[in-house]
Amino acid sequence: MTEPRIRVVATDGDARRETFAEDVRRGLTSTPKTLPCVYFYDAKGSQLFEAICELPEYYLTRAEAEILAASASDIVSEFDGPVTLVELGSGSATKTRHVIEAILARQDTLHYRPIDISRAALDDSAGALSVDFPRLTIDGIEGEYAEGIRRLRGEAEKARLILFLGSNIGNMSPDEAVVFLSAIRANVSVRDAMLIGMDLRKDADVLERAYDDSQGITAAFNMNVLERVNRELRGDFELGAFRHAARYDDVEGRVEMHLVSREAQTARVAVLGLEVEFAEGETIHTENSYKYATDQIDDIARRAGWEVRRRWLDGRQQFSVNLFAPVTTPGR
Repeated sequence: MTEPRIRVVATDGDARRETFAEDVRRGLTSTPKTLPCVYFYDAKGSQLFEAICELPEYYLTRAEAEILAASASDIVSEFDGPVTLVELGSGSATKTRHVIEAILARQDTLHYRPIDISRAALDDSAGALSVDFPRLTIDGIEGEYAEGIRRLRGEAEKARLILFLGSNIGNMSPDEAVVFLSAIRANVSVRDAMLIGMDLRKDADVLERAYDDSQGITAAFNMNVLERVNRELRGDFELGAFRHAARYDDVEGRVEMHLVSREAQTARVAVLGLEVEFAEGETIHTENSYKYATDQIDDIARRAGWEVRRRWLDGRQQFSVNLFAPVTTPGR
């Protein structure tokens, strides 16, 4: 009997539900109020994000895809031998296809380890990839990045190329990114490398339109976190009583997304036994998207135990794809 070419395993669902509940309690009782952006990505949220990636205002996906289409062969040539491909936050894996094609042009088979919080996204992308790439074996993990990082340890028979695309690292502050990348560094060998998509600083108008599109899809994506609270924690948030807002903070170098209360109101979350008071104009801060200069990217890599071996930019120099290599230290 042959081994299946697709396998997706889930982390502890009960633990993830408990974490969601605790994060909601902590965020809605803090000052200012917050909700983590990771909770955008249920099945509906993942579909909305894929729609965002097609928007004319959302340049990030097109710029990164342009880089990967032009440079995937150059990227994988940085490895001397065969590799395993790991991806954090794989989503639809559309851009990943460029990397898969480039690797399979160099080796007979490829083991692909996508990690995503959305089971629906994993199942859909794995099914499509398996049809188009018969020499691909897929072992997916439904869960958060931390679980994926833990599973990296002790698995490598080949060098690993770890993808972290889509400017997902931009949802972390620079210090949080250093902690995250340091944790990955502790679980990889000097043979491995990370390919990280990072958005670059640019005019505030361009950035704000990318996160507040004319069709309202990003607004629906942002609002989806309240829909999840209503559905999964028996909340009674009136969605029409909030509006989406995106603004660029040039000092911090980040786009902030907020849900703004249109009026003074009270919302309840039954599972938590929680009542949440809102003043008119008060916000729930749901997401940060940090934008970087290239010297800031180099500094983050250095602080986390990596170095930027290569960097590729799109034609308009709006976006960067960076190959992070582990810095060699004694005992590693």
